[in-house]
Amino acid sequence: MAGLEGVEQPRERGSAVATRWVTAIEDEQTLKSLELFGNPTEEEVRLPSRPESAATARRLTHSVVVRQWALSAQIAENAVLLVSELVGNAVRHTGARVFGLRMTRRPGWIRVEVRDPSRGLPCLLPVQPMDISGRGLFLVDKLSDRWGVDLLPRGKTTWFEMRVPQRHSASPPG
Repeated sequence: MAGLEGVEQPRERGSAVATRWVTAIEDEQTLKSLELFGNPTEEEVRLPSRPESAATARRLTHSVVVRQWALSAQIAENAVLLVSELVGNAVRHTGARVFGLRMTRRPGWIRVEVRDPSRGLPCLLPVQPMDISGRGLFLVDKLSDRWGVDLLPRGKTTWFEMRVPQRHSASPPG
């Protein structure tokens, strides 16, 4: 690659062993996150307002969407990206010590909420092709079916919702 001589290049992961090893590490990290912080479908998970908490929020979101709710990889990918954007905004712009993550599912929809103690409203800004920042809410707007902000007595909840396939319940024997 021109200009990249001497720079280590990504290696192909051509073996199933490497894939299983990476998956096992991710599973272990996810289990640790669930044990340490809790399950965001059962109660609000409170995370420290630090950049590394975005990775924890992504792991929790992916685990819930794929393992608990058994939704598609594409839905999981979009939900993980959007939760990362909301968490990034909460960490960068609110001055909070902690933020909350909550996930709910109802027929045909999932909802992800990030709560912080700031009452400052996020702004959806116009995005230009060469912009290097400010795309977070633009992505939330484009990839979610609905999003918004609920002001609270002390802070706000920024949320997004996505349409998902309805759960199919087994029909009773007839």
